[in-house]
Amino acid sequence: MKKLFLNFFSTLFFLIFASNIQTSADELFIKGKEVFLEAGNCAACHSLSDAGSIAEIGPNLNQIRPQVQTILMAVKNGIGVMPAMEGILSDEEIEAVAHYVSISAEK
Repeated sequence: MKKLFLNFFSTLFFLIFASNIQTSADELFIKGKEVFLEAGNCAACHSLSDAGSIAEIGPNLNQIRPQVQTILMAVKNGIGVMPAMEGILSDEEIEAVAHYVSISAEK
């Protein structure tokens, strides 16, 4: 009985902990999508299916599927005709859009 009780609470604790992690990840994803479409204006230049953007100025993000570190570097420092967004977007916004693009481009 004691073992059953411990297993039940261990499972319950894990489910609560795992759901908190998922909620945080989902919030970051949603924030990143907002930045992509609004504050960052990324959709004006980049195609990304999840965002419903079809643009041909910058690379098609669904095709190149960039990793988070690549996105962070490009957004912060700019690349080619893309302007540096550091100082325009907050660090939190830059991290959110990198998270969003890296996940969305994999779909």
